[in-house]
Amino acid sequence: MITHWDSKKSGGSIPQLKGARCFSFEELKKYTNNFSEANDIGSGGYGKVYRGTLPTGELIAIKRAQQGSVQGGLEFKTEIELLSRVHHKNVVSLLGFCFERGEQMLIYEYVPNGSLSDSLSGKSGIRMDWIRRLKIALGAARGLAYLQKLANPPIIHRDIKSTNILLDERLNAKVADFGLSKPMGDGEKGHVTTQVKGTMGYLDPEYYMTQQLTEKSDVYSFGVLMLEIVTARKPIERGKYIVREVRLAMDKTKSLYNLQEILDASIGFAATPKGLEMFVDLAMSCVEESGADRPTMGEVVKEIENIMQLAGMNPNVESASSSATYKEATKGGSLHPYSDDFSAYSGAFPAPR
Repeated sequence: MITHWDSKKSGGSIPQLKGARCFSFEELKKYTNNFSEANDIGSGGYGKVYRGTLPTGELIAIKRAQQGSVQGGLEFKTEIELLSRVHHKNVVSLLGFCFERGEQMLIYEYVPNGSLSDSLSGKSGIRMDWIRRLKIALGAARGLAYLQKLANPPIIHRDIKSTNILLDERLNAKVADFGLSKPMGDGEKGHVTTQVKGTMGYLDPEYYMTQQLTEKSDVYSFGVLMLEIVTARKPIERGKYIVREVRLAMDKTKSLYNLQEILDASIGFAATPKGLEMFVDLAMSCVEESGADRPTMGEVVKEIENIMQLAGMNPNVESASSSATYKEATKGGSLHPYSDDFSAYSGAFPAPR
């Protein structure tokens, strides 16, 4: 697919998209039963997400931006520009869009088992054993590695978190929500200097302090996600930051690195889950302070594949198993974002002064 924005039409607002369907407002109104409450499956700062049913019976997900939302408009444009170029089983598929009557809606494949966050919190009712967690981590890592190395241009997601990892009917992970994502141009040497955006807790401190966005920024966020996968804790809970908590509690001379009080008990520790300590080691390497000390996403994928083999699973066999966002401004700058004075936050951060 090729996307561009025609500045000569309606002030540069109308997307000219080849390869994705343009839905009419009336069609989407019909498919969602007039955007009924029963089909309302989620919401965020951009607006709401609805489930719809095509005449063929195929389910779709419709992301409807709040009317007049500048942020929603920017995210609408970004998602169309980027998702129209990517095709991978671990990245959510964009099917089309609607741009009429002041509405901005994006239509995606429907991913029935909600977010990873829903499953880790128990909201989805899906039992999250160790093997399932490994498979989900591997799928998400493969999706990210694809975005960084095989997408054209390469894409830095910039908002990797458990609410943006969706699970399909076979619990395969799909990376979603590209509203804050950034493409890497040919002339950019490994980084983009840009206003800091993301979700506090997952946000790379090096990016926060320097405004230099790199592929390693997503690696940091993924490391935090890995810790969330094994602890079922949000990155920031009751003022405690999960990376710091794990680092302080870790003792590699003891079983499970002495992390039993932090790890999610529903994983099951009657027998030590094979590869769990290696998984924690990998997560901690991803959250190194310096991006230069973190692995690449390709290396992360290979290591999770090794861990899966250690756990007795073939990483190439598909599974047979069936944070709040805030837009208010906050202090940003050269101080470390995870000092003792921090809070959960998602959105844009002002430049350092």
